[in-house]
Amino acid sequence: MFRRFIYKLGILIMMLLISGCNNSNSASTEEKLEDSEPMIVDSHRGKTLMETNCYICHNPSLLEHNGRIGPPMIAIKARYLMDEPTKEEFIAGLWNFLDKPDLEKAKMKGAIEKFGLMPYQPFKKEDIEMIGEYLYEFEIEEPVWFKAHWREIHPNRAYRNQGKKVVSSKALSAGEIGLTYATETKKVLGMKLMGTIQKQGLKEALSFCNAQALQLTDSMAASFGATIRRISDKPRNQLNKANEAELKHIGYYKSAITNKHTLEPIVEETNEDVHFYYPIVTNDLCLKCHGSIENDIQPDLLSEIKSHYPEDMAVEYGVNEVRGIWSISFQKDEKKKPE
Repeated sequence: MFRRFIYKLGILIMMLLISGCNNSNSASTEEKLEDSEPMIVDSHRGKTLMETNCYICHNPSLLEHNGRIGPPMIAIKARYLMDEPTKEEFIAGLWNFLDKPDLEKAKMKGAIEKFGLMPYQPFKKEDIEMIGEYLYEFEIEEPVWFKAHWREIHPNRAYRNQGKKVVSSKALSAGEIGLTYATETKKVLGMKLMGTIQKQGLKEALSFCNAQALQLTDSMAASFGATIRRISDKPRNQLNKANEAELKHIGYYKSAITNKHTLEPIVEETNEDVHFYYPIVTNDLCLKCHGSIENDIQPDLLSEIKSHYPEDMAVEYGVNEVRGIWSISFQKDEKKKPE
């Protein structure tokens, strides 16, 4: 009797151990990220690339779900982790879509139905790999409404957003401050412009640019205590015409794109001031107002452009060309992390 009891007890223990191993093996990568202790790091290039390239449309800071022009980055992370549980698969899945967005490759059909297909932009594969690594390994910012929204769409699928955290203790460099000013202003202008295009069309978007773009830029400049301009060698608004020094920087960035060099900020410092420059590069959507007169811009829209801007030069661009540059100046005593 005692031997039989020991035998049954041994079998029970083995079954429990096997069950525990199976449960452990079936845990998703997302759950492993959730259970791990967060590591604090000072910086990650993928975070900077994501905020610079993605946050116009995928900014997490909008409080209202219905006011967006694209899904937040956490939605992209969560959806892709459903199908690509390893880091290599996750990054490859992102690049597969971003290399040339189309409906067949898209995973987020509901987002495309709501916001439209993402316009083509000639991203560098290594930049997307860096962004993908950051998304996969780090906890990223998410809107307050997102958890409830995810449960509504995927009631039986949890998502995970825990991992390492970027918490910088260093004071920002002059270049980092300038890039922050450019990126934040770009986000505000981009969200307003994209929202107007989606809801009211290109003609209203043109009116927005004519009436509000400079005002919004000046408002952002005032909030940062800086001078912020978007200037060009082929301006639409003559107030945005580049000076001699800025023309040299535009020429440098054009050469950098032609030679497929990484586009880095230009930072010039004096004893008192910082002058920051960064390129404005066209994507597929830009061509609707700045592309070929014959092939890209609709005749009625072209008439509106000529009406608002009789001296317009900002046409005949292709994808991935330098449309102009950010020209930002601020005093060195302002060289601190923006509030």
